[in-house]
Amino acid sequence: MSVPTREEAWNILTEFTESDALRKHALSVEAAMRAYAARFGADPELWGVVGLLHDFDYERYPTLDDHPFRGAEILAERGVDEDVRQAILSHAPHTGVPRDSDLRRTLFAVDELCGFLTACALVRPDRRVADVPIKSVKKKLKDKSFARTVSRDDIREGAEALGVPLDEHIERVRDAMAGIAGQLGLAGD
Repeated sequence: MSVPTREEAWNILTEFTESDALRKHALSVEAAMRAYAARFGADPELWGVVGLLHDFDYERYPTLDDHPFRGAEILAERGVDEDVRQAILSHAPHTGVPRDSDLRRTLFAVDELCGFLTACALVRPDRRVADVPIKSVKKKLKDKSFARTVSRDDIREGAEALGVPLDEHIERVRDAMAGIAGQLGLAGD
């Protein structure tokens, strides 16, 4: 298989992930990865597939002992390229896989932010991710009780690792998600 096509990646995701929320998260991360691929002059198909697959094993194997290790094993059994598997492993700090490429740094940088932006959009009266103000996101980042499972440190560290100001990082990811807002249920009521 080497690098799965987008369709093959989607099929793997849906084989292992029934949760609508987790599927939408994968779509969000895919969109953000594609947006950053354009910024870095990288392959949007490869980056999108990595984003789509990064948590495909999480529903079945949610523990730190298993995720994303089990996913990497499953992908290896299916002939998925080592670079794809290592990029997926690198998004989880507990794996010890270094984030030593733009692809790996970007996956780490967008993962938590996608979840946080989803939470920000869902508390808006219109539920439109496109209308979430950057200022509001930054204010909510300071509120530790809001979306408390999201690591604020990971969001900040991710932007820093990319060398992108936090405002610009939030805007790029928000706009990428807005581009597929209908699929995410975040296009407004």
